[in-house]
Parts: sequence; C-alpha cells; structure tokens
Amino acid sequence: MLAGIFIGGFVSAIVNRRISVQTERGASYPAWKRLALALLGGLIAGFASRLARGCTSGMALTGTALLTTGGVAFLLSTFAGGYLVAYLFRRQWND
Repeated sequence: MLAGIFIGGFVSAIVNRRISVQTERGASYPAWKRLALALLGGLIAGFASRLARGCTSGMALTGTALLTTGGVAFLLSTFAGGYLVAYLFRRQWND
C-alpha cells in the first residue's frame, strides 16, 4: 500500500506535467559540485554511523535523554558543526 501511494503520486505528477528534474544550487555554484558534496556528506555520515556502531542521531537523542556526557557533547558538537558549515556554504552560495 505504501508503494502504491508513491507510485500513484509519481504517475499523477507525470500526467499533469508537474514534475521536473533539477538541482537546487546557487548562482555561481555548479550542479556537479553540489551533487559531489552531497555524496561526500552521505559517505561521511555513513562512515560515522559505522564507526559509532549505530545511528549517530540515535546517539544524540538517546544519549541526551539519558543525560550522558558523550550524548550531550555529541549533540552540541553536531549543532555547532552544522551551523558553521551552513554559514560557510551560505556565503559561497550567495556569491
């Protein structure tokens, strides 16, 4: 049933010509670079989950809920890193 929902939505979008394949990017940011960085980010996240022997978001949520030092440190580090990367990419995106 779940697959039917996705297939039905996809067929409806094709029939009504409301689907397009595009890559969202900045004005001076090539599509290949956007896709390469997305792939690299996915590989790093996969490596991190393998290294941590589990889901990294689960470590942040469960560790913080249990008030473990590692969980709280990981959650704060993840947010700090995310904000830093977002700031750097936003500057490059708007150039």
